[in-house]
Amino acid sequence: MAATTTTATAAPRPLTNSYTAGKLPRWTPWVMLVGSWAVLIAVFAMLAASGATKGFNIVGAIFFGTVLFDVAIYATSLLVEGNRKAKDRLVTSLVVTAFIIALLPLISLGWTVVAQGLARFDITFFSESMRNVIGEGGGALHAIVGTLIITALTAIISVPIGLLTSIYLVEYGRGPLARAITFLVDVMTGIPSIVAGLFAYALFALIFGPAIRNGFMAAIALSVLMIPVVVRSSEEILRIVPNELREASLALGVPKWLTVVKVVLPTSLAGLVTGVMLAIARVIGETAPLLIVAGFTTSMNYNPFQDRMMALPVFVYTQYTQAAGLHAQASIDRAWTGALTLIIIVMLLNLIGRIVAKVFAPKYGR
Repeated sequence: MAATTTTATAAPRPLTNSYTAGKLPRWTPWVMLVGSWAVLIAVFAMLAASGATKGFNIVGAIFFGTVLFDVAIYATSLLVEGNRKAKDRLVTSLVVTAFIIALLPLISLGWTVVAQGLARFDITFFSESMRNVIGEGGGALHAIVGTLIITALTAIISVPIGLLTSIYLVEYGRGPLARAITFLVDVMTGIPSIVAGLFAYALFALIFGPAIRNGFMAAIALSVLMIPVVVRSSEEILRIVPNELREASLALGVPKWLTVVKVVLPTSLAGLVTGVMLAIARVIGETAPLLIVAGFTTSMNYNPFQDRMMALPVFVYTQYTQAAGLHAQASIDRAWTGALTLIIIVMLLNLIGRIVAKVFAPKYGR
């Protein structure tokens, strides 16, 4: 009788992927970074609550949280992925750390302005002026209106001049005249803002007398600062437009000026709008020229061609410098809220610019 041999069936081995074994998931660095920030924010919050530190330090929390992330990602990768991959992740995390350190001043600025500016961020601040207000209360409606009017006038003056100049330099300009214009634009880019204010004041004082102050003078002074920024940014954007588009239009018999209007400008519209928004953001916060040519007032003024006109930068400056006596804190609160309002206006202008650029930019199909 033949012996029968029973062979035990071995348990199947679990399937492993050699390409993903010993490798951290892709979301691990982000989770560890956010977790490190959360831990250090909690630590700094407890220190502030216990009185060990003077207030909550968001910059310190972000910085030390990022350092903790560097250590944690290296240690985790060393245990799971090995020495070579751990060094790679460490170098990558150090690059991220350098980027975050570069952003820390912006984070500190934004946090400070928001924290301090919320004290007077109310309906009264946006619906009243400072007329007959000595202590607490009052608002910055006159300064907000003045800023919007002056900025609008500045854009109306600067944008056409800047765009036409850049179109000439890119599409038509050749020879000594184009080089001279480029040189003068570069010189104007570095002009101090106080010099622009003095230029506008001297120009109008020769005609109307030394006591002249109004919003239109402020628009002229800011235009001196805005025009070169518009020219340089628009020039670079127009140069990016492929020459093939121009050549195709000209080959169909389209005139040069119509090619610029119908082909070049629509193609570069998104970049042009972005450049204009950057130029507006460059001049909307200027204070020195407005102190000279727009003056100071506590009343509403909707006419930029008559009487003094307040602007938000001047409002912030005067409120902070005049903070003294029993109502010093009220003036400081108004100054911080004015600064927060100015930042919000710049953000809204940039958001509107991006929306306009996205809506009107040419749509390319395949």
